[in-house]
Amino acid sequence: MRRFATPLLTALAPVSWGTTYAVTTEFLPPDRPLFTGLMRALPAGLLLLALARVLPRGAWWWKAAVLGALNIGAFFPLLFLSAYRLPGGMAAVVGSVGPLFVVGLSALLLGQRPTVRTVLTGVMAAFGVSLVVLKAAGALDALGVAAALASTASMSAGTVLTKKWGRPDGVGPLALTGWQLTAGGLLIAPVALLVEGAPPALDGRAIGGYLYLALANTAVAYWLWFRGIGRLSATQVTFLGPLSPLTAAVVGWAALGQALTPLQLAGMALAFGATVVGQLRGGGHRATGPAPVASSGSSPLKTASHR
Repeated sequence: MRRFATPLLTALAPVSWGTTYAVTTEFLPPDRPLFTGLMRALPAGLLLLALARVLPRGAWWWKAAVLGALNIGAFFPLLFLSAYRLPGGMAAVVGSVGPLFVVGLSALLLGQRPTVRTVLTGVMAAFGVSLVVLKAAGALDALGVAAALASTASMSAGTVLTKKWGRPDGVGPLALTGWQLTAGGLLIAPVALLVEGAPPALDGRAIGGYLYLALANTAVAYWLWFRGIGRLSATQVTFLGPLSPLTAAVVGWAALGQALTPLQLAGMALAFGATVVGQLRGGGHRATGPAPVASSGSSPLKTASHR
């Protein structure tokens, strides 16, 4: 059972992200995706920094900035842009190819040769998610597709680089998560101000929604995610991603009265099966333990899910 403890705890992150859509549509001000991304990232990052009481040193200033940009600062705006411009759950379908991106980047940056099983599992996950979230196709927007692919590539690159760089000696995943969320939030802040203007007025429901997103949905979830990256292979972690749109579909059915068709249920079973298979360790993707490195001194969306 201890073998599955880390995957199960890490899986709580995409499960939490799967509730974002319902919280956004039911509790938050409409049409403020960048402000929502800012409120998720920056307060959570500052809270974790206060708890960890550790700042980057040396090369980790720029490494934390790069990881924060890839995993948070670029990922959030690109994801929201794609969700607004693509029909139905197309953004989630494009995002579900993330495991295949990670397989390719792991081969390039980590020297992990992809296996046939891993590639087939990635295809199965993407197909299963498409059955769950994809509605009538409609016209595809080129900018929306490009943004969806860029957001997926950004998060995939951040996952692989987080695995490659590990973390400084004596620094835990709490501090590493705080660095990235703070850096990402600071990158989003000027974009949100320029694009959306001043923050909206907030009522009690909105404040509660933002508190949930900042604490459980971001601070805790991303801490679990980066903790998992340190203990599992990059592909094991990314194959947990389909749990996010699956959770969104279940929440939509249970809390928002959305129907689930037999085809969607089949897609959920297929995607969940791919998630389980993705946790099996193959010869080409050996998981490693925590990887500290020596310090050198140095908004409403049209998609079913978003992180």
